Amino acid sequence: MTPQLKDQVVVITGASSGIGRAAALRFGKAGSKLVLAPRNIVGLEAVAYELRDMGVETLVVPTDVADWEQVEQLAGQAVYVFGRIDTWVNDAGVGIYATAEQTLIEEVHQVMQTNYMGMVHGVMAALPIMKAQHSGTIINLGSVESQRALPYHAAYSASKHAIKAYTEALRMELEHEKNGISVTLIMPAGINTPFFNHALSRLGVLPQPAPPVYKPELVAEAIVSAAEHPQRDIYVGGASMLFTIMERISPRLTDKFMTTGGAMFRLQKSSMPDTSQSTLFNTIPDSGRITGDFGHLVKPSLYTRVFELPPKPVRILVPALAAVGLVALMNRRA
Repeated sequence: MTPQLKDQVVVITGASSGIGRAAALRFGKAGSKLVLAPRNIVGLEAVAYELRDMGVETLVVPTDVADWEQVEQLAGQAVYVFGRIDTWVNDAGVGIYATAEQTLIEEVHQVMQTNYMGMVHGVMAALPIMKAQHSGTIINLGSVESQRALPYHAAYSASKHAIKAYTEALRMELEHEKNGISVTLIMPAGINTPFFNHALSRLGVLPQPAPPVYKPELVAEAIVSAAEHPQRDIYVGGASMLFTIMERISPRLTDKFMTTGGAMFRLQKSSMPDTSQSTLFNTIPDSGRITGDFGHLVKPSLYTRVFELPPKPVRILVPALAAVGLVALMNRRA
């Protein structure tokens, strides 16, 4: 049985800013004990100070998730201090905005090593501990790009596709073993976090999330919900579900929908100058903020709270209704 949040020990990677920081604060308000694992220790110390000021038991373990030994040590320290791990959140990630041809081989390696292998490392570190407990929840942060790739995002989309495939295989194996461990994949649409300031960009400008864009707190709410009420998948933002359905109905029409008039190329370019900073290989000075610079693109979303998070009395109607509308829209656009 899944413990209540106030009784949980939660490990979060990538917790120094954005979604990870928002999730840490939400878990802290619920009374969870927290183990926070960043590369950016400066940003995370600000989060840890805020949590400890709230009376939250917080352990900070500087960790590069691309390094297996560091992730293994992270799990060991969590158990040494708190005795168990109830929820492990794999949130760390990096990004590149460039064409596939422009992206260097070593950059693709780094994206996969951080986003995909970082998630694998987290799973492999958590599993022995959770199996010994006969309980636990693993939450992997995918993306709408786990379902549908975007231009300029070949390496990132590939890493998110890989996370989805690994998560699905892992879930079936654990369900077959009946060992009390649940696995949730969370797939957000565009979220207004500092990710776009941190990504390596060859667009000539600062990249931006393709609208509609949602608040990072909405993803944090989904993460915390999955820790207490495990479920298979959570789509954050109605756009995430819509693009998933579009891809399932007709990948070719979806290509046309996104590229006609250069729409998806144009929508990922902001009017702001590129900062020329990136967290791909190193950390950068950062305040550890949750929100990014694109608040003007943010839209409210009732979809996730109504259809994805418990209780979900009408969730079964969403795919059917969305499919009917999307077929009409895509046919008209084509």
